[in-house]
Amino acid sequence: MEVILLQKIANLGDIGDRVRVRPGYGRNYLLPGGKATLATAANIARFEARRVELESRAASDLDTARTRANALAGLRLSITAKAGSEGKLFGSISTADIAEACGAAGHRIERAEVRLPGGPVRSAGEHVITLHLHSDINVEIPLTVIAEE
Repeated sequence: MEVILLQKIANLGDIGDRVRVRPGYGRNYLLPGGKATLATAANIARFEARRVELESRAASDLDTARTRANALAGLRLSITAKAGSEGKLFGSISTADIAEACGAAGHRIERAEVRLPGGPVRSAGEHVITLHLHSDINVEIPLTVIAEE
């Protein structure tokens, strides 16, 4: 299936790129999400007419993400959770908990923007989390999990 990308997609391409994707990925993710359109002659002409608008919107999204990244530069998160005597948590700290802690600190972060490469945090101590604000911008934030017995 050949599609035209309407926004930058990580590991796939930039705005306006014509790429071949598997049909399921195109039908189930790219097309319904408004991230791409089928590469037909009519859609190509329609895209070329809207190219300037799409590129300016992408540039403003990137500027917004850079502003948010600068605001998050000095942020240190601290979350208190119940833990056993060895520091292992009863449960875990998930992306929703981290997004809520960012909101309490005055920064609006969506749960989908939080990346936990090692999965949910299950131990007390220092951890580093990544906030994926834009396809080009990732911000690493230190997270301290305080054990509450």
